[in-house]
Amino acid sequence: MAIHDLTVPVHPGMPVWPKDPGVSLPLARSLARGDDTNVTRIEMGAHTGTHIDAPFHFKPDGTGIDQVPLETLIGLCRVFDLTDIPGHIDRAAVERCDLRGVTRALFKTRNSQRWARAETAFDPQFIAIVADGAQLLVERGMKLVGVDYLSVEPFGSKQHPVHHILLGANVTVIEGLNLSAVAPGDYELIAMPLRLRGADGSPARVVLRKLGT
Repeated sequence: MAIHDLTVPVHPGMPVWPKDPGVSLPLARSLARGDDTNVTRIEMGAHTGTHIDAPFHFKPDGTGIDQVPLETLIGLCRVFDLTDIPGHIDRAAVERCDLRGVTRALFKTRNSQRWARAETAFDPQFIAIVADGAQLLVERGMKLVGVDYLSVEPFGSKQHPVHHILLGANVTVIEGLNLSAVAPGDYELIAMPLRLRGADGSPARVVLRKLGT
């Protein structure tokens, strides 16, 4: 079957959100040091690489990542190619997308080429969703939205309206997808965050399976 892995590899030196913890993967136990096994200590933020936001990320009383329904994270989705848009994903860009019958939408932009080039520096000029685009996605009944850089909304946003609009409407947000090798169309989405009790988010392994294969 045709399976597309959208997950950005986690490694030291990868781009992370400014002021978020960097990635460190030291060996807590090491065969080379005479231990009987290798055991890696994982040190990074919950919003590293390909990850899923929980409502608790922006809502003090919001649910944690362990409460995001599996029924939301697994199911039919549609990938939309917006690599030609010059700016952010606004209402007009969303209106270009055929969302009929769709409840999970993944947006491929020129961001994905950053992952394809294995860039290591954070780029604040990434393409994101703006408030009127997010509001239309809620109006169209989305229950999951995925984007191909580290935040669903533009860098420098002060009030975080996009997160509040989407998470406030119980729309699950996946960030940091690598869609560079994925054609637009319909797929089965499988997105598996770590089951971190009460956490505001989690890294995730996210794959697509092409329908009919």
